[in-house]
Amino acid sequence: MEERSSPTRPSDFKVGSHEAQTSNREIFNRTNEKAQPNVSGAEVHKQNLFSDEKIVEPAPAESTWTTKADDGVKLRMGSSGATSRVPRTVVQKLERAVRVAPKRVALSVKRNGEWVQWNYQEYYGAVRCAAKSFIKLGLEPYHGVGILGFNAPEWIISYLGAIFAGGLAVGIYATNSPEACHYVAENSDANILVVENDQQLKKILQVWDRLPHLKAVVQYIGEIEGERPTNVYTWNEFMALSKDVTDDTLQARIDNLVPNKCCTLIYTSGTTGNPKGVMLSHDNITWSADATVREIHGGEKGPETCVSFLPLSHIAAQQLEIFLPITVAGSLWFAQPDALKGTILETLREVRPTLFCAVPRVYEKIMEKMNEQARQMSGLGRMIGNWAQGVALQGNMNKENGEEVPYGWTVATRLVLNKIRVALGLDRCRLCFVGAAPVTMETLRYFQSINIPLNEMFGMSECSGPQTVSVPGCMISGSCGVAMDGCEMKVANEDEQGNGEFCLKGRHVFMGYLNNVDKTEEALDQDGWLHTGDVATIDKNGFVYITGRIKEIIITAGGENVAPIPIEDTIKKELPIVSNAMVIGDKKKFLSCLLTLKVIVNPNTAEPTDNLSGDAIDFCASVGSNAKTVSEILSTKDENIMKAIQEGIDRANSQSISRAQRVQKWAILEKDFSIPGGELGPTLKLKRPIVCKMFKDKIDTFYDV
Repeated sequence: MEERSSPTRPSDFKVGSHEAQTSNREIFNRTNEKAQPNVSGAEVHKQNLFSDEKIVEPAPAESTWTTKADDGVKLRMGSSGATSRVPRTVVQKLERAVRVAPKRVALSVKRNGEWVQWNYQEYYGAVRCAAKSFIKLGLEPYHGVGILGFNAPEWIISYLGAIFAGGLAVGIYATNSPEACHYVAENSDANILVVENDQQLKKILQVWDRLPHLKAVVQYIGEIEGERPTNVYTWNEFMALSKDVTDDTLQARIDNLVPNKCCTLIYTSGTTGNPKGVMLSHDNITWSADATVREIHGGEKGPETCVSFLPLSHIAAQQLEIFLPITVAGSLWFAQPDALKGTILETLREVRPTLFCAVPRVYEKIMEKMNEQARQMSGLGRMIGNWAQGVALQGNMNKENGEEVPYGWTVATRLVLNKIRVALGLDRCRLCFVGAAPVTMETLRYFQSINIPLNEMFGMSECSGPQTVSVPGCMISGSCGVAMDGCEMKVANEDEQGNGEFCLKGRHVFMGYLNNVDKTEEALDQDGWLHTGDVATIDKNGFVYITGRIKEIIITAGGENVAPIPIEDTIKKELPIVSNAMVIGDKKKFLSCLLTLKVIVNPNTAEPTDNLSGDAIDFCASVGSNAKTVSEILSTKDENIMKAIQEGIDRANSQSISRAQRVQKWAILEKDFSIPGGELGPTLKLKRPIVCKMFKDKIDTFYDV
């Protein structure tokens, strides 16, 4: 891959460098920084603000990893810089925000058409009440509190309350089946489960008799329908239990918390086996939050406002929607449960966030809707819009290369394109992040053309959230950015193109997988490097390019190693009608590909319909077809569409670096991939092994002799 330079790349970048390890005792013998008076909320992340803040010493530990819930680990601390920051607990993180901005809005959710709010003082009080109630219900230290449901203040209050009470906060994907919920609850020795509504409660009732540690269930939305099961509580009943637990009892639990022990479990998606419980310590969480805030200059231009709609059981949402706002004393506003069915735009317009993060598919859906609206514009309006988009695209590309914006930039961006930002509710947004799955160049360029450049990030549960981030002045489209300060990285076993396994090290690297020594030793090598399983290259300026997953690498019958994602991205670029492309060919003589077409999604069920989207219909018309549905194309074997797709595949093949990387056969599937269909995971990642099983017969026909 061609190396590109950035004039603003920090000069101290070092790949794979690391500071000498310093013992926990030495760190805490240092003199703490002096407090600064009258510090605003915008400065909360920059300093040790309070000289009277208790420094919590870590528990004794000999190893940097463990698989036991109640074990401590040796902190990966350096002697200076970012790696030497004083460790803190999650409790200290929230208490600091309360001291800085007690009356600032912390949480806000719309219920019955009205916004209901908690300021930081009320937020803190609610967390303490939840912690006391968990103790009353029998929560034991280092046992799980599973939380199952859509994002809500009660979700986060339960999460933090579990940590305050000495338990383990455990997010469970709202889309999980009863058996998947059972696995997580059993693996985490959950004493209590918090569920959103009656629908989620029913899942737990189906498996409760196989959960020996489970003592109670709390439902945080609505009344409990039908006959009340024993030890099931409404949210109000649950919170009322706190009056039976004293402050001293809670404080005793808090006093036992240390930075180097586990406070939360993040369960992997389990696409290749049972989910693994990623153990994250207080220090993992709080250090990563501080690092992220410093990297994006959070809070420096005033209080930050974020919208919560990503699954809170995922580390990205926990960092960006729980800990980033707390770190800068910012405000978190909750989207409606049907956010991904279209209401997210309504919430964005009301809230006008300063920071926004979404998976690629969300941005793709916005792009598709914007393109559909553009098609309905008048000739003059469309001409002006096209001109403005051309100027904005060129300007943003120039910025990446350290060049001046083109003539007309101000008129195009402020007078024309700013209307789009306002319509999307992103007119105040400083940064729009994208991550959790690969994003196509088409999507990146489109958003540059409307002057909403997307900031790519790379992270994973095992590194407590972000490892790399793109920010204005230090970004290149197609790269997920540069490493955050204090986060080390290297590429192991490089090939001739510089591609190899992406490896990480630092204070953000996880403690280990709960009760799973084999997988932990597989992920963490003897030198402390986390092996991500991602294939990447790092250019001379430290920009990271993720090119695939090791487990997704196809090894053909001829022994050729093929990364499928770049091929799939090229196919989608050449064929605007294609929604998903999945390349196949492991142990086969040649590559083949499953294609799905862009269709309208049912807003109520999130299931793909048979009706083609506006972009797909336009593509059909451009090649002489009147098709309006997928079934129409398949039933008639529409010659114009089939020919056009083959020509697009041929164009993609012409860009391949070897004959082995060319797709020789392909087929269109009847339905697009989706979460309800089982082909996509909760963060919209493609479940390749699942898709291979689902369409085995069709795949076999590619290779029938």
